[in-house]
Amino acid sequence: MALSGSRTQPFFFSQISQKFIKDCNLHRNKTVFFSTKPFSNNHEARTASTQKLKGRNKASVFLAKTASVGSAGEYSEPLSGDAKSTQKRRRTIAGVDQEELLHPGQLADPDSLFCEFNGVHIHHKIGHHHEQSEVETSEKDMRKVGLPMVLLHGFGASVFSWEKVMKPLANLTGSEVLAFDRPAFGLTSRVKEFMGLKVNPYSMGFSVLATLSFIDMLGSEKAILMGHSAGSLVAVSTYFEAPEKVAALILVAPAIIAPLISKKVTKEGDIKSDPVIPENPFVRVWRAFLEFFKRAASAVVGMFKKMGDMIGSAYKRALAAVLRSALAVMLIRMIIDKFGIPAVRNAWCNPNQVADDVLQGYTKPLKVKDWEIALLEYCIAMITDSTSKPSLSERLSEISCPVLIVTGDKDRLVPAWNAERLSKAIPSSRFEMIKDCGHLPHEERVEEFLSIVERFIQSVFIVQSAAAV
Repeated sequence: MALSGSRTQPFFFSQISQKFIKDCNLHRNKTVFFSTKPFSNNHEARTASTQKLKGRNKASVFLAKTASVGSAGEYSEPLSGDAKSTQKRRRTIAGVDQEELLHPGQLADPDSLFCEFNGVHIHHKIGHHHEQSEVETSEKDMRKVGLPMVLLHGFGASVFSWEKVMKPLANLTGSEVLAFDRPAFGLTSRVKEFMGLKVNPYSMGFSVLATLSFIDMLGSEKAILMGHSAGSLVAVSTYFEAPEKVAALILVAPAIIAPLISKKVTKEGDIKSDPVIPENPFVRVWRAFLEFFKRAASAVVGMFKKMGDMIGSAYKRALAAVLRSALAVMLIRMIIDKFGIPAVRNAWCNPNQVADDVLQGYTKPLKVKDWEIALLEYCIAMITDSTSKPSLSERLSEISCPVLIVTGDKDRLVPAWNAERLSKAIPSSRFEMIKDCGHLPHEERVEEFLSIVERFIQSVFIVQSAAAV
């Protein structure tokens, strides 16, 4: 199934002006996945560069439904007014000055890239592999897989989280590695009003469509998706949306709830059932009663389905209104101020090893104008998404592509046991645990993490292709 809309060519540029958000035409009157006009670029120290990006119109019904729920509403005047109307706001949050917030383009790095996708200016970076001459090319280089990779960060993170591994991963795969900031995070633009847009930019559906479009941009039929924490949800959702575009999944400290009871899967892919135990007659009677109750309950639910839909819709609207209130914005500022930096430190095995530059990298997005409003919109979309689509945990057994799950044994945010249980629920997946490592293996244990990824890619793509020959 597909969303309506025609393919157009976007425009990329490495640096953008301080006023690019105001100067951009978001085309809100019709569904536009990619802009046909370049942004204005008047910053003296930056020059515009364009690249081609193929649009992607393909999306399933569930994406269209979940992405369109929870469109932005109006915020209280004190939230969008000038400095005079926000005199009570704290000057700093998590050590970041809040008096002079900037547009994302003003915070861009020299290697930053931006593109417009469905009305949102997405910040991303691309790691290029080292191209060697024919004389320098070794046998190991000849065995590189040649598949691009898309990196998907977790909640509260950004492209910054991948900086230590982007270049090494590109050299490892022999292809480009792309990481982008999902809406509400990093330097991707904060969209306050999107009533005229087909897809809610803060929804899971938008992230999935953006991921597929970046795969197209990389010029490959397939790509390896690497998701960290909540980014693993995007990676797996992208697989279910377009499995033919995903060559493999690498889930790092995946924030996916593993099923309580998982089937045992052999290396050959055969599912083994637990030993058959003689059934107690009372259990058969109880099962029959439950079946009768289930059918009766289904009939009652069917009678009140329409009423339930109306109540559910009203509940979502009321919840969205509360989350968009001035009180909610004040609350989220207080939470980020009090727990933002401690949360980053707690993600590491040893909080004392978190350097100042790491903290600055994670708090840099707090300098972006309207960061708190975008974060609230993300929360609203996350709530509505969770109530309008099937749980991923129920579909894990349907994954057929190669899967690697990596976690740290000292992860305090997503327990290692959940990752191990998750690996048992996915057929033929591989599980690796790094010792003395927390929630960020790709930042804390870079060399060991890269070694694990390299072994996985070599065994899946190189060894299997050699055996086929």
